[in-house]
Amino acid sequence: MIDFLPQWFQIFFFSMVPWLEARYVIPFSMIHYGWEWWQAFPLAIAGNILPIPFILLFFRYIEKFLRNYEVWIKIMDWLFSRTRKRADERIRKYEYLGLFTFVAIPLPFTGAWTGALIAYLFNLKFSKSLLIIFLGLILAAVIMILLTIYISWALTYLGINIKG
Repeated sequence: MIDFLPQWFQIFFFSMVPWLEARYVIPFSMIHYGWEWWQAFPLAIAGNILPIPFILLFFRYIEKFLRNYEVWIKIMDWLFSRTRKRADERIRKYEYLGLFTFVAIPLPFTGAWTGALIAYLFNLKFSKSLLIIFLGLILAAVIMILLTIYISWALTYLGINIKG
């Protein structure tokens, strides 16, 4: 990572990155830095949730600005189409529960950033969306923590050391 920065800041900062988020940064912190889950959890959750209110509140203005540039029009059309296609049935049928599952299940291209984009695309209410995304983010992080602990234990039992 960026070794000249303190580890706590790296955890906080990299949790803001859309494809990393807390769900991957916490296990990395546990394995690579040797941090306990309860040390990394609050930093990663705080870093992960920090950009979400801004996305929910201001993405319409960012989209309007970026649509002035041909390359961004193509990127946003692709991203919006892909996101709508993946979320349409679940959000239309279950609304906020669908949003929760989309954020809470730790799979690639799901998470808080995608949840915020879905909330924007489907015109979901700000306060409910923020709460649901936050709760989904916590559950996804807990799932990844439990998987990391279990896999680490199993590998240690087999004599394989994964701690960096």
